[in-house]
Amino acid sequence: MKDRLTDALYGLGWSTVKKLPEPVAVRLGQRIADQAWKRRGKGVRRLEANLARVVPEASPRRLAELSRAGMRSYMRYWMESFRLPTWSAERIRGGVEIKDAHYLVDGLASGRGVVLALPHMGNYDLAGAWVTTKLEVPFTTVAERLKPESLYDRFVAYREGLGMEVLPHEGGAAFGTLARRLRAGGLVCLVADRDLSASGVEVSFFGETAKMPAGPARLAAQTGALLLPVTLWYDESPVMRGRVYPPVEVPESGTREEQTAVMAQQVADAFAEGIAEHPEDWHMLQRLWLADLDRGPGGPGGGSGVRDQDSGVRDQSPGRETT
Repeated sequence: MKDRLTDALYGLGWSTVKKLPEPVAVRLGQRIADQAWKRRGKGVRRLEANLARVVPEASPRRLAELSRAGMRSYMRYWMESFRLPTWSAERIRGGVEIKDAHYLVDGLASGRGVVLALPHMGNYDLAGAWVTTKLEVPFTTVAERLKPESLYDRFVAYREGLGMEVLPHEGGAAFGTLARRLRAGGLVCLVADRDLSASGVEVSFFGETAKMPAGPARLAAQTGALLLPVTLWYDESPVMRGRVYPPVEVPESGTREEQTAVMAQQVADAFAEGIAEHPEDWHMLQRLWLADLDRGPGGPGGGSGVRDQDSGVRDQSPGRETT
């Protein structure tokens, strides 16, 4: 019953919200976000606790302001996503501005293949649509098989409609397929700021230990592809902003595991820089740091959501948000 209700709600979003005039959809998203923030459920409390690590000097009042802005940013993501299939190519091209996109353009032109690693910031579906529309470059990503299956099918159809190749991360095939795409000079985009699998890498993140996916680094090291961290954020305009960071190079020495750890830390550092500059656009409503994960499922703020179950793969057995 819960699975069917979830599927129905998302179906309602894609069928109804996309028909609303944009100002109406914006106001609706803000109202929903404000109501969720006022209820202070697990996700909101976890978001606020996460933001307390990002902005340690913030007062309780400031944290509350940030969490409210964060929920509005999160709902903007959903309102845009429900409406994105109706956007024209011109609207998509004009709706995103990416600083230092030359790293991506030059990397693809070199024929090396490129791995883009992104945190849960802004709207990575919109960024993906911009890549396929503005740069006219297809790319491959990975999605977990959601329950019910009909919901997974909705998300796959939605993303494929935006020009993405979407691989299910079941079994061990996804890593090999991604590696083949990269060796052919292709583009792979993976969300990579949260990992709960056995293959994740421990990194220092805002002064504490967290676990992040190893896959972006492993793919780059194994295939020779360029590894580029990316962060996304909103401002007061309808345009989403972003930044492509300089390439994370494979260390010249060390074992593959040691190289992966060094590269994963550099990706985490780039994420931290972007998140610190735009904390309200980091949509992390789940536990991330090991100190919180050790508290177990009963710990505070263990909320989850469909967006948390997004693209990723690991080199043996793909798992949620792991690469």
